[in-house]
Amino acid sequence: MKRYIVILLILCSLPAFAQADRHDVRAGNRKFARGRFKESEIDYRKAVLRDSTSVTANYDLASALYRQEDWTGATNALGSVKDQPGLPAQYHYNAGDAAVQQKDWQAAVDAFRQALLLDPGDLDAKENYIYAKKMLENQQQQGGGGGNDQQNQDQQQQQDQQQQQDQNQDQNQDQQNQNQDQQNQDNQDQNQQQQQQPQEPQLSPQQAQQMLRAIQAKEKETQDKVNQEKAALLKSRQKEKNW
Repeated sequence: MKRYIVILLILCSLPAFAQADRHDVRAGNRKFARGRFKESEIDYRKAVLRDSTSVTANYDLASALYRQEDWTGATNALGSVKDQPGLPAQYHYNAGDAAVQQKDWQAAVDAFRQALLLDPGDLDAKENYIYAKKMLENQQQQGGGGGNDQQNQDQQQQQDQQQQQDQNQDQNQDQQNQNQDQQNQDNQDQNQQQQQQPQEPQLSPQQAQQMLRAIQAKEKETQDKVNQEKAALLKSRQKEKNW
């Protein structure tokens, strides 16, 4: 892909867009050329503060942010002037390049297509357009729908959370099933123990009455025997006394 250093020089040669304070832009350009991208960013931001609609200032700011691998910042800087009329092909090329870095394939395809409409002979733009379109097709086939990395991460996080919830539910269900099985086993063991214990025979009313009569008869027989023994002992004592 093209690098912003090339595009930056082209943009600085377009007087139609040089609306920001030229002193800040030129200071930023000198530092950018020496690879002092953070310092050049400061100068470009000063220029943007003076004229937020300046294509040159925002473009150059996007270049500095891009070189610092701040893809989101570069995209925002370019997006702040996207409604300006007569934007050059380099603007759309840079926008596509920043979108590629964020894997926002739909935005990359749209930007490179616009760059080719303005400059059909740009082979780099054509190559990048084909690449971004292929990546977009792959993403759509996989159900990505053209989102960026953050969206994919959010979707993955939601899937992980749902999977964890499902696992917790399965574990809870397994524990409940184990508790129920243990309770059923305990009930079964208790029933078996009760069945194994000897059961007292159940007496009918007639049998109970007969048993009661037999007990009463036995008690009367015993009482009569005791009375007879007492009477015999008393009689023996009377004889001994009379003698």
